[in-house]
Amino acid sequence: MSILQVNAVKKIYTTRFGGNQVQALTNVSFEVEEGEYVAIMGESGSGKTTLLNILAALDKPTSGTVRLDEKDLSKIKESDIAAFRRDHLGFVFQEFNLLDTFSLEDNIYLPLVLSGKTPAEMKQKIVPIAEQLGIASLLKKYPYEVSGGQKQRAAVARALITDPRLILADEPTGALDSRSTDELLRLFGKINQNGQTILMVTHSVKAASHASRVLFIKDGEVYHQIYRGASTENEFYQKISDTLTMLATGGEHR
Repeated sequence: MSILQVNAVKKIYTTRFGGNQVQALTNVSFEVEEGEYVAIMGESGSGKTTLLNILAALDKPTSGTVRLDEKDLSKIKESDIAAFRRDHLGFVFQEFNLLDTFSLEDNIYLPLVLSGKTPAEMKQKIVPIAEQLGIASLLKKYPYEVSGGQKQRAAVARALITDPRLILADEPTGALDSRSTDELLRLFGKINQNGQTILMVTHSVKAASHASRVLFIKDGEVYHQIYRGASTENEFYQKISDTLTMLATGGEHR
């Protein structure tokens, strides 16, 4: 079943001075199935960040539609949009976006506090997630007391605790060393195997090779896509590398 439907999305920005128009997205269409793990790749300036902002309901398309569970995001009232994001979407950022004055536990609880959950409800939800992510012993620590990998695990826990329909990950391995990157990608794989739908924007071929499908954006539209299928991680890595080379050299997609 399709959980996310992106149909003919176009985004045009008008610059503040001079009124020049910049077309960030031209004609983006794709769907994401429930339980799928999709990576989006493309060169800087290709429109990835603009697309992610629209999928996160942080921005609206100039034309076209984005539907999550058949709900048109552009039709949600401004007064309801923050609650919609909190209840339906989980976010994992490159820079973690944790509050230094909050313990890891309180950072993870934050979406539940904002949605009015009781302390008992929050405690019940955090225990299995913290154990799954290997941070149960770190919950009372503050972000500045733990490693980058542990911070990102806390950020993943915060994203998961609301049982989101979709996790949006923006360069989630970008600030991590190679060991922490490997650990996070293994965790994403387990989370996805448990049924969580994940959409990840990344420059990293290694990160993308863990997904089941990769969409390549070029000049503001989905230019090509490849599926993992029966490929091993190494084989899929090579396919992704070859496709990026083809895109960079102006070759035709196959």
